[in-house]
Amino acid sequence: MTPLIDTLNFVLATGGLVLLGTIAFLVFDYKRDRALQPLVKDWGMHIAFLMALGGSAMTLVYSDVFGFVPCGLCWLQRVFLYPQVFLIGTSMYLRDKVFGPFYGIILSSLGLIIALYQHYLQMGGLDIAGCPTTGEHTDCAERILFEYGFMTFPLLSAIMFLFLIVLYWYYRGVAD
Repeated sequence: MTPLIDTLNFVLATGGLVLLGTIAFLVFDYKRDRALQPLVKDWGMHIAFLMALGGSAMTLVYSDVFGFVPCGLCWLQRVFLYPQVFLIGTSMYLRDKVFGPFYGIILSSLGLIIALYQHYLQMGGLDIAGCPTTGEHTDCAERILFEYGFMTFPLLSAIMFLFLIVLYWYYRGVAD
């Protein structure tokens, strides 16, 4: 791989670890004193929108700019990520505090399950559900990113989906 891709992989993996810490902080804050309530209430959907938009953009950069062909499970994760950009954008425009986050939780939960399964495959697990292939016959167990000895693209995807679930959940709990 090129130095640019190696650097981007490292930055994304490090960002995933930071996002894990943020998820833990949000969960503990919600259970305790809700100090982040004003921030999540005012900016939660904006943050979710930017995460979904950024995640969608990165998948397109890796496939369309760097030339990595997405496998079938990658495409399924995209199916559950891409609509969230429009769902949350519309939800913010209409000032909908119920249905947008609710459907975001559903989409993110399905994406999370697929991402965790693919991470399991990439870490050497048995192919129990099969890998839907595309025309290029890509392998769902092939690693494009592997940092810190465990961080893969599917794990980054799972972390992002989990972050969105927690953020939507927190937002629904504090929205008027």
